[in-house]
Amino acid sequence: MKLRRLLAMAWKEALQIRRDPRSLAIALLMPLMQMGLLGYGVSLDIHHVPLCVDDRVHSQLSRALSSRLAAGQWFDIVALPSGDAQLREDLDRGRCIAAVVIPQDFSRRLADTGVASLQAVFDASDANTANVALGYLQGIVAQENAELQASWYAAQGRRPEARGQVDLEPRTWFNESLDSRNFIIPGVVAVILALIGAQLTSLTISREWERGTMEQLISTPVTALELMLGKLLPYLAISFVDALLCLGLAVFWFQVPFRGSVVSLLGATLLFSMVVLGIGYLISVRIRSQLGASQIALLVTMLPTTLLSGYTFPIDQMPAPIRAITYLVYARYYVSILRGLFLKGSGLAALWQPLLGLLSFAVVIVWLAARAFHKRLD
Repeated sequence: MKLRRLLAMAWKEALQIRRDPRSLAIALLMPLMQMGLLGYGVSLDIHHVPLCVDDRVHSQLSRALSSRLAAGQWFDIVALPSGDAQLREDLDRGRCIAAVVIPQDFSRRLADTGVASLQAVFDASDANTANVALGYLQGIVAQENAELQASWYAAQGRRPEARGQVDLEPRTWFNESLDSRNFIIPGVVAVILALIGAQLTSLTISREWERGTMEQLISTPVTALELMLGKLLPYLAISFVDALLCLGLAVFWFQVPFRGSVVSLLGATLLFSMVVLGIGYLISVRIRSQLGASQIALLVTMLPTTLLSGYTFPIDQMPAPIRAITYLVYARYYVSILRGLFLKGSGLAALWQPLLGLLSFAVVIVWLAARAFHKRLD
């Protein structure tokens, strides 16, 4: 391998990138668009759930409960139906996701026996939202119960009894605000780098075939290894620029805390970029159509990174066969490294396993890519 031929091939590819507006758009504009769309559009936090309240007693206690339901950021009271028929219609038409029915005997039973019941109805077609709304509602009702109990003891001139009571003192680590964005944004970076890197390099060799310049390229003394490295070096530089851009947006725009080592982050990003660029190059060698190579690259990178890397769905909650398959998804290791560095500030002692997995993928993919191209026209 001669450095002069390698640099000449890299310079040729850099000129090709500059002359190709589509490649420049993919390289520079798509990361910004995806970071904005995914960063703001994907969230597991649920606020302002549409709520219907059917108050059938209209007492001071029921109005106080309704005010408490609407006071926080969890629920927005959007309708006040009267009767089961109207309540069902509101749920069927999607006006509200949750509904609370305060029965006519609510205040009387609370005064007579100290115990009253509420009915809560949920539209569980979206099971996740229904579960979250149920948790919010249970928390509000528990707080209401504590205040009613304290008021009753105060009226009796007694101190609240705490016999047999267990108090939970929660303390959250690594994501103190419980903001799902801190969990999602590092995964978004992995998705963007996988998609952009493979999309760009999937066009390198197929472009030569479509434009009829492959014969000239084969006739040169450039070796297959020099061709691969020369083709990939400009895209590696672009991939690193995109990575720094996305990581900078994650830290300074989306305010995701970064507690780890910058050196470890750059090293892991380099390995991940080598993997996705090598995959794109392999696809480009095997498929001579730019459109076909681009579609295959999208299929190979987007779906596994989105579904099987732990970016959106926790891997430990997947069935055992699917968990086994995730070990073959290179993005799994990078997502794990990013979350460990961003949120936990993990060191090499904690990250050596995903780093080793990513390194293994990089070695295998680069080796396969180097052997994939042969200087012949058949």
